[in-house]
Amino acid sequence: MTPTTIALPARRDRQPKLGAHVSTTVRLPVAERLRIGILAPPWFTVPPTGYGGIEAVVALLADGLAARGHDVTLFASGGSRTTARLCSRFPDPPSHLLGQSEPELVHALLAVEHAARLDVLSEHSGPLGIVATAVAGIPTLHTVHGTLTDGHAQTYESALRAAPATRLASLTIAQRRPAPDLPWLVNLPNAIDLDRHVVAVGADRRYVTWLGRMCHEKGPDRAIVAARRAGLPIRLAGKMQAEEERQYFADHVEPLLGADAVYVGEVDADGRNALFAEAMALVAPLEWEEPFGLAMIEAMACGVPVVATRRGSVPEVVEPGRSGLIVDEDDELPDAIHRATAFDPRECRASVAERFSPGAFVSGYERALTALSAAPRFRGGHARTASRSPIHR
Repeated sequence: MTPTTIALPARRDRQPKLGAHVSTTVRLPVAERLRIGILAPPWFTVPPTGYGGIEAVVALLADGLAARGHDVTLFASGGSRTTARLCSRFPDPPSHLLGQSEPELVHALLAVEHAARLDVLSEHSGPLGIVATAVAGIPTLHTVHGTLTDGHAQTYESALRAAPATRLASLTIAQRRPAPDLPWLVNLPNAIDLDRHVVAVGADRRYVTWLGRMCHEKGPDRAIVAARRAGLPIRLAGKMQAEEERQYFADHVEPLLGADAVYVGEVDADGRNALFAEAMALVAPLEWEEPFGLAMIEAMACGVPVVATRRGSVPEVVEPGRSGLIVDEDDELPDAIHRATAFDPRECRASVAERFSPGAFVSGYERALTALSAAPRFRGGHARTASRSPIHR
């Protein structure tokens, strides 16, 4: 696959200070305003009330681009909260249908139905969304949020054959390694709203913690073992909704629980802050090529250092000696946990503010979407000039 080269425009000087929330509305000249569609997955609200890393990122992006003066339509489940225009297929998130293709497909087709009012689409669903939105031929930036290992790269290759107007954004350079020849346009690391992450200065740090999905790849059982070998208690929190997640918990995690290893359930933003307030370190014994690892920067933003195995995105996210430590083997985790407990919480948070701020995040998407908006639309395999007709509300 040989993609057409699309040049990104130079950075603008409008981005806020690093670490600042993107909230100031900017009056763009009419010629610079984009009509942007943002397609979120349908399964959880934007932003999420509990688990939902993609939805949290999409919330920042939609509100940030709207604050920059763009006309933004967010395609997300009902109940979502946004300063953009919200368009929903489902009045409530169909979380109980997670993994089924039909709800994902009919949700993605919302973007097709509204294609005439869009200049460009920022897409955050999976390969099925690429195929569905290709029908409209809208210039599209598809952000790959998952892994490209275990056959996923081949699925993307097949989907992209039907989508000549689509380019890809990665979260980390490591994420691209299984498929370097896909039509990558830009690398756009995730960001978090620092205002929603609290550093508990002077708190009594009593345990280490783990946060994520209940699965082998995230290693909750191995985190318990590492904490015990370090002689420290551990608190675990995370998603356990899908049947395979419940089964993994029952088979591998629950037998290890005890007075020193407690599962506190899935947590919302307040619960996450409370969990991290007394945490010495976040343990991430990854067993897969992590595409990004939002939980890692959430912990750092709360002043909690990360101790992780060297898989996937970890070397691009963790700053060894400042925001955490990286190890090669599980046997190294206990010693690294003890060393990380001496890290300065303020430096952990500063690392996130400098490298994963909403301002830089929104600016990156703004530049990429501006470049794509000038690309031709495709209908029936043929290019056509993009329309910039006014939106009728």
